[in-house]
Amino acid sequence: MGALALPKAEVSILLLDDAGITGFNEQYLKKPGPTDVISFPMHDGAFPGVQPQLLGDIALSLETAQRQADRRGVSLHEEVSALLVHGMLHLIGYDHVLSPADSRRMKAQERAVMAKLFESC
Repeated sequence: MGALALPKAEVSILLLDDAGITGFNEQYLKKPGPTDVISFPMHDGAFPGVQPQLLGDIALSLETAQRQADRRGVSLHEEVSALLVHGMLHLIGYDHVLSPADSRRMKAQERAVMAKLFESC
């Protein structure tokens, strides 16, 4: 599976509504309103090497995910899966904001992981 072959990794996932994720978005990203997913990598903290198996936390708004799923014509399951993959990639160092090349790299990895996840469906 490449980038996500992390057999001992641990991630916390917090499923929220729009009100819940708005607080995180405003406090940590300084952006108003809700968003779909926010990742909090452990390696960005003060002691990044203390427990390397702890990748971090992913906060996800199910309300925003449902709206996006409806717009894209996919199931909530598929949208949440895509958002979790996106969040996981952020936890392991991918970042689509740095440059167009980084954005393309991350998008390609997202597609590869999603294809692998849904290949047996």
